Amino acid sequence: MPMKTSIATKRDQLVKSKLQDAMSYQEYRELVREHRAAGTSTGSEQNEALSNYTLLNDSRMKRLDKTSSLPEAVGAILAKSDRPQTWLVITESWCGDAAQSMPVINKFAEAAPNVDLRVVLRDEHPELMDEFLYNGTRSIPVLIVWDRQEEAVTHIWGPRPSTANKMVADYKAAHGKLDAEFKKDLQVWYNKDRSANIISDLKQFF
Repeated sequence: MPMKTSIATKRDQLVKSKLQDAMSYQEYRELVREHRAAGTSTGSEQNEALSNYTLLNDSRMKRLDKTSSLPEAVGAILAKSDRPQTWLVITESWCGDAAQSMPVINKFAEAAPNVDLRVVLRDEHPELMDEFLYNGTRSIPVLIVWDRQEEAVTHIWGPRPSTANKMVADYKAAHGKLDAEFKKDLQVWYNKDRSANIISDLKQFF
């Protein structure tokens, strides 16, 4: 038990320190737009594929920023929330799952008066990413819920909504790895789901 307490304290201290380096959602969106215009992407690796993903993701986020909304019942819950939280998201511009979830995460932060949304880039903060691995991998996005009163991490979400995480796990178990066909099917699922699974997951934090 003492070892677990020590690890948690180290992680909490790291998250707290990284909040000072984080950008707002609006700053992140502007950064993605700049990379799209330049034909580049965020992250340490640069290639044509990542640049193309950044272009596609900017379009997806622009659409979801305009069209996604929260159910009235969820909005009412968020409006009454009085627990001060900072939501720190680890992401990169080329990540397709992040493009589907980031606009919805932002809708939660806009609707909850005590939630502050901040964003950091994975490749610029490897030590933070390594504290929040998913099945041993640096999968993104990762949403870290930081309680400002307790100064502690209370929830972790990602890298996809719960149903999509299961889809990925089941496909890997059956086929060994994800292929282009599955990735296409996953995007179709996102479009049909219309953010419902993401909303269902995130509302449990209130």
